[in-house]
Amino acid sequence: MRILLLSWLLFSSYFAIFLGISNLVLVSGQCRNDQKQLLLDLNLTSSSDLFIYPIPLGKLMKWNQAMECCSWDGVSCDGGGHVIGLDLSNRAISSSIDGSSSLFRLQHLQRLNLASNQFMTAFPAGFDKLENLSYLNLSNAGFTGQIPAKIPRLTRLITLDLSTDPFLSGEPLKLEKPNLEMLVQNLTRLRFLYLDGVNISAMGNEWCRALSPLTELQVLSMSNCYLSGPIHSSLSKLQSLSVICLDYNNLSASVPQFFAEFPNLTSLSLRSTGLNGRLPDEIFQIPTLQTLDLSYNMLLKGSFPNFPLNASLQALALSSTKFGGQIPESLDNLGRLTRIELAGCNFSGPIPKAVEKLTQLVSLDFSNNNFSGPIPSFSSSRNLTNLSLAHNKLVGTIHSTDWSSLSKLEDADLGDNKLSGTIPPTLFGIPSLQRLDLSHNQFNGSIGDFHDKASSLLNTLDLSNNKLKGQFPTPLFELRGLEILHLSSNNFSGLIPMNAFQNLGNLLSLDLSHNRLSIDATATNISLLSFPTFTGLGLASCNLTEFPGFLKNQSSLMYLDLSNNHIHGKIPDWIWKPIDLLRLNLSDNFLVGFERPLKNITSSVQIIDLHVNQLQGEIPIPTLDATYLDYSDNNFSSVLPAHIGDSLQRVSFFSISNNNIHGSIPPSICSSTSLRVLDLSNNSLSGPIPQCLFQMSGSLGVLDLRQNNLSGIISDTFSKSCKLQTLKLDQNRLEGKVPKSLGNCKMLEVLDIGNNQINDSFPWHLKNIAKLHVLVLRSNKFNGHIDCSGNNGGWSMLQIFDLASNNFSGKLHLTCLGTWDAMQHNPYSNLLELKHLHFVDSGSGGGTRYQDAITITTKGLELELVKILPVFTSIDISWNNFEGPIPEVIGKFKELHGLNFSHNAFTGPIPSSFGNLRELESLDLSSNSLRGKEDSPSDSETGSIIHWNHLSIEIGFTFGLGIIIVPLIYWKRWRIWYFERIDLALSRLFPHLGRETKKHGRRAKQNQRGGPSNDWD
Repeated sequence: MRILLLSWLLFSSYFAIFLGISNLVLVSGQCRNDQKQLLLDLNLTSSSDLFIYPIPLGKLMKWNQAMECCSWDGVSCDGGGHVIGLDLSNRAISSSIDGSSSLFRLQHLQRLNLASNQFMTAFPAGFDKLENLSYLNLSNAGFTGQIPAKIPRLTRLITLDLSTDPFLSGEPLKLEKPNLEMLVQNLTRLRFLYLDGVNISAMGNEWCRALSPLTELQVLSMSNCYLSGPIHSSLSKLQSLSVICLDYNNLSASVPQFFAEFPNLTSLSLRSTGLNGRLPDEIFQIPTLQTLDLSYNMLLKGSFPNFPLNASLQALALSSTKFGGQIPESLDNLGRLTRIELAGCNFSGPIPKAVEKLTQLVSLDFSNNNFSGPIPSFSSSRNLTNLSLAHNKLVGTIHSTDWSSLSKLEDADLGDNKLSGTIPPTLFGIPSLQRLDLSHNQFNGSIGDFHDKASSLLNTLDLSNNKLKGQFPTPLFELRGLEILHLSSNNFSGLIPMNAFQNLGNLLSLDLSHNRLSIDATATNISLLSFPTFTGLGLASCNLTEFPGFLKNQSSLMYLDLSNNHIHGKIPDWIWKPIDLLRLNLSDNFLVGFERPLKNITSSVQIIDLHVNQLQGEIPIPTLDATYLDYSDNNFSSVLPAHIGDSLQRVSFFSISNNNIHGSIPPSICSSTSLRVLDLSNNSLSGPIPQCLFQMSGSLGVLDLRQNNLSGIISDTFSKSCKLQTLKLDQNRLEGKVPKSLGNCKMLEVLDIGNNQINDSFPWHLKNIAKLHVLVLRSNKFNGHIDCSGNNGGWSMLQIFDLASNNFSGKLHLTCLGTWDAMQHNPYSNLLELKHLHFVDSGSGGGTRYQDAITITTKGLELELVKILPVFTSIDISWNNFEGPIPEVIGKFKELHGLNFSHNAFTGPIPSSFGNLRELESLDLSSNSLRGKEDSPSDSETGSIIHWNHLSIEIGFTFGLGIIIVPLIYWKRWRIWYFERIDLALSRLFPHLGRETKKHGRRAKQNQRGGPSNDWD
């Protein structure tokens, strides 16, 4: 949001003009003929067609020669008829000026303004001839190149403005020879200096010392000048400074203490300058300070002191800094505050009631912090136009504010909090409101009727991801200005004919997904002239049985989500026709094929999600624009094309899991350097794994090749810069040893190489992978002892440790394997912090998400954990040859849920410390030579707030149903329903995880805000 700095700078410029002309006669006597001729000789032409600025009416160059030249627009004269002021700003002048121009013979000129034109020539020589100039404004005039060396001759200058907007001009102005010091050394009268966008390229001590002689300087504006820091103490000599603007430079330093000692400072703007350290509290105490903008300095720290009484501050912007702590109640001392922007900081605690006393507020942005508690009333802020409290932890209702009193409110964003209760109808009736976002909260109830629908200016309404219910709110059909309407993930119900939306002719993005709605898209009385032209459409879970016919005429679609419906048949050709289509989700339907092979489709679609259908035949070859491809859970049966890598050059996520793909993995897939997730699991792939795949670990985050027929060794070619977070090679026929280079993968969280034929000793070289959560080596040919031998390791986050069905022997020394803190202390006592293990790549076009899953054996059942909760812990070393006593240290693992030491050669008593295992749900010590009783912790000791007994019952019931194995194996729909029941059990126990609970645990999700639907599963 813009702050008062721009207004101040404009005011300063105009004030300077006023100072320069206040003692002059604008039109006096007759215009001198020589002066008139010099003006006509300028021969300036205007070209509004080429001009990029808005040109006010009458501002084009049209001088009437029959009139006195002193009365011409932009011309002012003194009493003798000499031209002393010339304002040709914003005239669309496209002529060129050189050193011979008659402009430079207007020797009496005191004020010259050529700003905002398009001369588009090198900075001309000749301005030094206008020695009487006190005001020179060439900002955005279109001049380029080096500023002439003779400009310093203009020793009477009070105002110099050479600023350039880098987004509007080509080559920027630069100061090399002369440099800044040479430019200003003789301009000692300067009060207003604007050099924004001029390439100065100077170190901190250079530019500060160059400016230090300008002791009368009041305004210093040098944003985006390639200045470096730190700010030198010589700048403190400028005691007259009122405005300092150094935005968008690379100062990379702290804010100097002496800034707080400028007695007249009214505006300080250091936006995006790489500031670091802690901001001196005294800056907030400057009595004259009206504007403070330090936003977008990610390393700048600080907190608010108590604000002084009757402070002058009107605009405060600290967004995207490390400011934090609580906002003091003394905020109400800032009674003049109109704008406060604290987005993306570390503020916490309640929003103080003092906000209610800020009656002059126009804009407030507290988004992306950790504010908690209720929302205060803003009823007294009658001038409020923008309110953003999104992405916090605010609770309670929003009825404390009399929304009808905020008649100027234009934008209200309260999304992503924990707000509840009903939505006040008065909120929809604010006459000036254009955008309302209440998404990702817990609002309930229905949307009732509200007043002034016909005159409403509302163009964006987002109520998605709440608990709203009832029939579809028909009053919304009367909001004719709506452009974005998102109601997804609620409990709205009823039948909606699609032709009801033809009254909303301006609608661009509509999302009704994941409600209890049924959309009737078969209506034939849809008027193409009045029906909306969508750019985004989400109709997931809307009980569609066929592709809506009206889509054939939607040529502007960018996002289309028809997932989780009952659509049968083939994917029609016309669905690819929108030339701007970027994202297509047809997953979870009954589609069987394509009307035309995908390789023949000329489309720019980037994201294709077709998982969980009945698609057959060859793997579709995508267009070269594709970045996300999910073909998993279908019936594709072919080999991977030899040159498939050529088609995956931009793809970051590629999944063909759970199909019938056979043959080998072509090495060309390694040329897909954009890949972050590669999932080829559960197919019939055979042959060796290409070595280059392991070399790709420098960019891959997930490599999932499990449940295939792959053979050979795991190549010892993992990158030294390995970024793998998940590696799953289980259930293949791999041999050899665990490669040493795997130890390079310091970010590895899940490693599963179980159910292979690997013949090796315990992989001690992995001990320094500190982030490892899951280690599965089961059902291989691992052998030897697990003893210390100087191998004390880390693995403090380890939660699943599975060595079952190998040939390990000797005594068990678990202390060698590190502290295993995750099994001793539960860091997630607060369920609100509980997350599943997953991989997220935020840099792949909006974010690629992959959900980790793992197969474990508990209570004799082999089951797949489709969500790996970090609170679930288990140790399984069964079916080995371990001997000796069971280590007493096991009793320290108080958070352990599953323990299986069966089928070994353990001897001696069962450790009494087992009584400390208060979370233990499954214990198997059978087929050993142990003495004692397998005591479970008493009920009084099992005070788990997660209620794993309930979880066992729920999942046990689900698996009981799952005993009907044939449907699970052969009927995909039954299998999907089965996974849904597991997720439902989890969501009942952990309702806060509702947003993340998906139908199938290994599905990935593409996170893109702004699309019609963020859910990809």
